[in-house]
Parts: sequence; C-alpha cells; structure tokens
Amino acid sequence: MKLEIEAQIKSLEEKYKNSGQDLSSYLDGLLYERYLTYWDYIHLDTLLSLQIPRTHFPDEEIFIMYHQITELYFKLIIHEQKQIIDDKVQKADFLITKIERINNYYKILINSFNVMINGMDRAQFLKYRMALLPASGFQSAQFRMIELYSTSMYNLLHPSVKHNFSPNSALEDLYENIYWKKGAVDTETNEKTLTLKQFEYRYTPRFMRIAKEVQGVTIYEKYLNLPKEVKNNKLLIEAMKQLDVNANVNWNLMHMGAAYKHLSKEKQTIDATGGTNWKEYLPPSFQKIIFFPEIWSENEKADWGKQWVEHMFNPQK
Repeated sequence: MKLEIEAQIKSLEEKYKNSGQDLSSYLDGLLYERYLTYWDYIHLDTLLSLQIPRTHFPDEEIFIMYHQITELYFKLIIHEQKQIIDDKVQKADFLITKIERINNYYKILINSFNVMINGMDRAQFLKYRMALLPASGFQSAQFRMIELYSTSMYNLLHPSVKHNFSPNSALEDLYENIYWKKGAVDTETNEKTLTLKQFEYRYTPRFMRIAKEVQGVTIYEKYLNLPKEVKNNKLLIEAMKQLDVNANVNWNLMHMGAAYKHLSKEKQTIDATGGTNWKEYLPPSFQKIIFFPEIWSENEKADWGKQWVEHMFNPQK
C-alpha cells in the first residue's frame, strides 16, 4: 500500500509540475475542500426550482418539466454528434457506439411521449396554453442543431423548393428555404408568425455559424467519405437507418399523436401555440426529410413515413 501511495504521489507531482504550483498547494486544496454531496454535484435545488408555471392549472407543471427533460436529452444527442464530427480515426465500432447511444436517447424520448398524449388533462391544456403564446416547441434550437450536425443543409430543404437548389448552393440561400420555416407561417395569410420571427432573430446567427463550421463534415458527409470497408459495415448502416427513422419519422409522429389528442375535436382543428401549421409541418410523409439519403432505396424514400401511418390505422397487421 505504501509503495502504491508513493507511486501516486510521484504521478501527481508529474501532473502538476508545469502548473506554476507545487503538489503541496494542491494537497492543501484537497484538505480544505468540503465533501461532495449528490445534491451539490447535480445542483439539485437549482434544477428543481426551474419549473415556473404561468397559470394556476396543475398540469402546466407537467408540460414544463417534460419539455425541460426533452431539451436535456437533445443536449446528450448533440454531445455524441460532436464526437462523431470531431473523430479522425474512422473506425466502425466507434461510430456504431455513438450512433446507438443517440438512438437510445431517441427511444427514451419517443417512448416517454405518452406523458404528453395521455398524461395531461386536455381541458387544462387548452386553457393554460393560451398563456404561453407565442412560445412554441417549434422554437427548440437544439432540435435544429441536431439536424445541422446530422446532414447537409440541402437535405433539409422543403421538398417543394428543393429542385431550385443544389448541394453547392450558398448556405444563406439554403437556410432561407429550410423545411421547418414552412411550418410557422400564418395559415390564412402565409406570412411568418411571430413565433418564427422571434426564433430567427434569436438563433439565425448561431445556426449559420454551426452550418459553416460543419460544412462538408456533418455526420452524413463524414459517412460518405469513410473507407469502403467501414462505409459498407452492415451494423453501421442499420444504426444510421434507425437514427433517420427515430429523428424524422417516429419523433414527429409522436408529436402528431399529441396534437391530434389535444388540438383536434371532431371536425375542428385548433392552431398550435405560435400559430404553427402542425398538420402540414409534422407529418414526415409531407416533409420527406431524410438525413442519410444514400443508405435508402428509392422505394423507401418514396414511402417515407407511410409505414407508421399504416401501423397506426391498422395495428393488427
């Protein structure tokens, strides 16, 4: 034991010799430091104080917490994406591990969405939502960052305008026609909603900075440039396909389920908060956003999102 401690002390001296302080100073800091507690480490009191409802309806707190949890999972996804983008080794095992982690985060989010569908009182939701205008889940910047890290901006164009551009078009032009902007226009005037104007004003500089940083090195573009033996790895392709479906089909359709539950009543459709056109914005068969188009067949791309709809309407098949 004594020899082990001596070896550890030598290792510590080596670590700190270039820091401007000797090891004794760091040992003093360790001596005076308080014991770490769980609640201090995760800032529990701060975390539990971040739910501040705008109304007196009890279920608004559920609504807030669920969205906060979602944003934390988005942060975990981005954490893994950045490691993939920064990777220089190009080993299949590393890429598969990271993408499977992202898929696990999505699975948790997708499976938990029942909290939004059946875990809130509809009558309460329709009342407290009016106090939230024009805020909207549409304004999740992290979700847009996930898309920018995943694939080239050309693959995020709305299908109705994609033929007007090429992958080499200017990023500014591509950004102006990115698919999600079509989902935040007034359903009557076709003008940008305040929700979209706020979002663009706050985040456009950051989105453009990210787009320029990852131009040519998004996850999809890194995949295209992998060595042939890595690129053709079946487990890697399977993981990427699952990620594409999770992000661009399953996640959106869970939102559709919640929207139909809370915003549709008989023949009447209620606008989402912020006035977003959710019936045209959410369905993946309308958007046809695919992060990794090369790994899908033409038939699969043509039927994008239809399998989920068929399953929902014919669950016994």
